[in-house]
Amino acid sequence: MHSNNKHNKSYDFERLIQANPGLIPFVFKNDFETNTIDFSLAEAVYQLNKALLISDYGLTDYQLPKGYLCPPIPGRADYLHHLNDLISPKSEPVKGLDIGVGANAIYPILGAKLYKWNMVGTDINRESVEIAKNNINVNPSLIDLVEIRLQENPAHIFTGIIKPSEYYHFTICNPPFHTSEEDALKGTQRKLKNLDLDKKTALNFGGQSHELWCNGGEALFIKRMIKESNTFSKQVGWFTTLVSKASNLPKLTKQLQKSGVTYQIIDMNQGQKKSRILAWKFPN
Repeated sequence: MHSNNKHNKSYDFERLIQANPGLIPFVFKNDFETNTIDFSLAEAVYQLNKALLISDYGLTDYQLPKGYLCPPIPGRADYLHHLNDLISPKSEPVKGLDIGVGANAIYPILGAKLYKWNMVGTDINRESVEIAKNNINVNPSLIDLVEIRLQENPAHIFTGIIKPSEYYHFTICNPPFHTSEEDALKGTQRKLKNLDLDKKTALNFGGQSHELWCNGGEALFIKRMIKESNTFSKQVGWFTTLVSKASNLPKLTKQLQKSGVTYQIIDMNQGQKKSRILAWKFPN
């Protein structure tokens, strides 16, 4: 992980339990006599996230209903640390836009807490937007730094969100990975099998349909994003997105080359998981 990531070391579960007693039922000792949780359980990951947000990021409270995507915080923080490197040096208050903020609102929360960035999060799902807004409103330290907006037209990504007078230093995105619900279920079963948990066949990773899959999956979504970014070339410094499938990079970079932009690929590693950030900017 990035050298600035505070989660480079093992979790201090005793401290985390003090912050969130709801974590207690999910903590156990593994074969190495080390405290851990079952990361295949969505509720366990949620209680861990809540503990981390309260203990490490100073939140007052954090609520996420069952069934909504609850991404591990260390990896999300890693994205933001790499992004901070990308946009440096900077001499003015930084403003960022999260595409697909979800109910969890993790990126805006971490951006505000880690770097005091002004963050706007947007989503096409009205319920997710309301849940995200509530998590911001119950934390006084976030209210002046984070705004959540509803994208009323799912056909658009930036249009209808970026206002004519606005400038963003960056956009971030964790695009829907799968092409369908069936594809998502197969992916989960593969993960469980790799973890020697193949007996668990339920769709247990958490997440609503709009958070997990879309027509064409990750590649088509990012292609749409690249195309639409042309319209806002003067209003955004760096457009960025996660790319989970390395096999998607050639077709995406080819499209970027046709657009005449400068682009970078930033590799990220969290344990055995490998991902990368695709970032591009238009000529001044």
